[in-house]
Amino acid sequence: MSENTQVTGRQIAAARALIGMAQADLAAAAKISVPTLRRMEASEGPAAGMVNNVEAVRRALEVAGIVFIPSGGGGAGVRLKMSEAGDD
Repeated sequence: MSENTQVTGRQIAAARALIGMAQADLAAAAKISVPTLRRMEASEGPAAGMVNNVEAVRRALEVAGIVFIPSGGGGAGVRLKMSEAGDD
């Protein structure tokens, strides 16, 4: 997903749940506060917050193995990155 495509609050929450990461851990990885992350995840549409904070969360999730799927056609979503061996 390009940095110009907005990540939704639900994508962030789903991504975090998919990899089993606690809010506190993701907030620490993105160098933001837990209340800031909580507000992002509660957003109905694009994640609320400063652009740099939303991008920091997106990057932290991508490093953890998340791929963001744009909304074109079937709706926005997330999935795990395929492993190098291709067994995912």
